[in-house]
Amino acid sequence: MAEERVQRRLAAILAADVVGYGRLMERNEAGTLAVLKARRKEVLEPLVVQHYGRIFKFTGDGVLIEFASAVNAVECATELQSWMAEANAGLPEDKAIVLRVGINLGDVVVEGADLFGEGVIVASRLEALAEAGNVCISEAVFKHVEGKVAVGFDELGEQALRNVAKPVRVYRVAGQSVAEAPPCHKPGTKPSIAVLPFTNMSGDPEQQYFSDGITEDIITELSRFRTLFVIARNSSFAYRGGSVDLRTVARALGVEYVLEGSVRRAGKRIRIAAHQCHKWKSHLGRTL
Repeated sequence: MAEERVQRRLAAILAADVVGYGRLMERNEAGTLAVLKARRKEVLEPLVVQHYGRIFKFTGDGVLIEFASAVNAVECATELQSWMAEANAGLPEDKAIVLRVGINLGDVVVEGADLFGEGVIVASRLEALAEAGNVCISEAVFKHVEGKVAVGFDELGEQALRNVAKPVRVYRVAGQSVAEAPPCHKPGTKPSIAVLPFTNMSGDPEQQYFSDGITEDIITELSRFRTLFVIARNSSFAYRGGSVDLRTVARALGVEYVLEGSVRRAGKRIRIAAHQCHKWKSHLGRTL
């Protein structure tokens, strides 16, 4: 019996999720769900229809959307962020629904109404890189939309994405205001910390996966302490790439401490350097 051939097609995939969703739910579960449901019906779904897209999966606080055109995907994403900003106007920061969005153009595997494959994975990884209220796109998307959409782009360089074989050149939509993420932590309760992606100092892009793994392991282990509030990976990795002011990060994420560092791997030797910043002071941590 002949093996059934896998169905594939080229598609522009838009991935979006809510910044700080867990914290919003913790503070007001019923209210957050009600607002999110209303935004889907009143903002997201009409825009997707208008730009000839198709929602093929909801992922709790996120959504995956397919477009036949990269231009339609980018125009939908930029309008979505603008509409969300307008809908958030006048709301307290801890009740605002803020999105981050990633878009990729690539080959996808079709299974019924669902889509899988690297084309979808890259879009999701780009969403994790995007700042709150903004949009990140892959180079494949950029080549199709440059000069065809009414927005500019900032190049962020090549980025090593988790579970993606080769680095991807990433661009960010320019001219959109970057929203503040909802406050992550109530002052006066337990100590709070954000672990930023450790910098790969090896000069080898392939080592970025190892560096990201170190960061994720630290976040996981710190999260085991119930007396400590640890910012989720998605929020921390929004600050990956480029130089950042640690005190600014602490204020934006609403934490008391920020941990950053670097990883250098040469053969069988690994050197990990960590630097901890308090909101008001900083000091060097231990080098391993």
